[in-house]
Amino acid sequence: MGNAQSPSNNDPRYVSATRAFTQKELEDLRSRFNNLANQSQSNGKYIPPSVFQSYFGFHGPLGERMFDLVTQERKDQKLTFEDLVVAKATYEKGTKDEIEEFIFRLLDVSGDNFVGRSDLETVMIAIFNDILRIKGSDDRSSSHEDIVNIFLNAANFSKQDGGGTEGTMSFEDFRSWCTHLPSVRKLLGSLLLPPDSGRPGYQIPKLLTSKAIDSNIILLRKEYTWHIGGALSHQDLEDWNLLYHSSVNGLSFNTFLGNISNHAGPTVLIIKDKEGYIYGGYASQPWERHADFYGDLKCFLFQLNPVASIFRPTGANNNLQWCAINFSSEDIPNGIGFGGRVNHLGLFISANFDQGHTFSCTTFGSPCLSKTNRILPEVIECWGVTQDATQDKNDAVKGTILERFKEDRNMLKMVGLANSSE
Repeated sequence: MGNAQSPSNNDPRYVSATRAFTQKELEDLRSRFNNLANQSQSNGKYIPPSVFQSYFGFHGPLGERMFDLVTQERKDQKLTFEDLVVAKATYEKGTKDEIEEFIFRLLDVSGDNFVGRSDLETVMIAIFNDILRIKGSDDRSSSHEDIVNIFLNAANFSKQDGGGTEGTMSFEDFRSWCTHLPSVRKLLGSLLLPPDSGRPGYQIPKLLTSKAIDSNIILLRKEYTWHIGGALSHQDLEDWNLLYHSSVNGLSFNTFLGNISNHAGPTVLIIKDKEGYIYGGYASQPWERHADFYGDLKCFLFQLNPVASIFRPTGANNNLQWCAINFSSEDIPNGIGFGGRVNHLGLFISANFDQGHTFSCTTFGSPCLSKTNRILPEVIECWGVTQDATQDKNDAVKGTILERFKEDRNMLKMVGLANSSE
């Protein structure tokens, strides 16, 4: 690998790579390259590692590994224009498999052809410290190291390295990890985009709370917010307002409903139970009285601690969001929740806000979110997502056919056919 040569203008790799760009894109890329190369001692011929890492905003082992991949692992410390074109053609404009293969190789920061837990730890520390600049300075019970570990706990290491001392990640393990951590996938897939381009995976919603509330009681840390935001659109990553917190407002369903009643947009529900587990769900629709499941395919469940994972709808059924208020039938349990089936939801909190349950469910392909199926809430908080005013107005008609045509849905309910699946 160290004997690889930089591609030239006549190199088939470079010629093929240029076809992935428009002429304007190539001109812009050339201009960017020239600006960076002129900052070195190369007479504008190449970019050294220090200039490359400073411009793109990541240093240390992750920055070194990216520079190594972009320069075809030549080890000559010289990034040419042709190198940049070839790398970006694969990393940003290649097929899904090509892009993910590049990212998978990037995770091998040790360069030993294995991706182990220590590699992922190095990458996550770089993401939080160097890229997102979350320094772990919050005065919280969990250390910064603990936060890194919850992301590593979502990974599987099904292979063995050469010595057999440490489990390593297969390519399929990597893909599964990215599915559960879309924020990581977004960020690692945008590292070569210009820093001022609004790179995917970099935005963390601003958390707005009353000044009277002690920040130390808030469950939603910046790292958690970034994690949840990975499953959302750019328009949902502006301001999140604290609407309800049980330590301030009391464990009261009526207070909860009253506090969120004036918020018309999506909400993020977070629960910490007495086992110490933290998890919740993203509700795309307002919490309103229904006798049946409702919602759309934007809903999802998530885990925050001791493992971080996102569980999106699988399409197995439409049992997405649940909000039953003041029903007397045992077939309609009062409370709020997500997924599964009645009395066996993926996540459910009773109307008394003193208990609930969580089961594995096909709606989201999610496991039991806590240590046991029974939930004894310790803290419940709810955040209102402020959506960007430019959000596509057509979002209102997205979702399943039953959600798009409510009159048809009501007719189906009358004859007992709506949501007949589990």
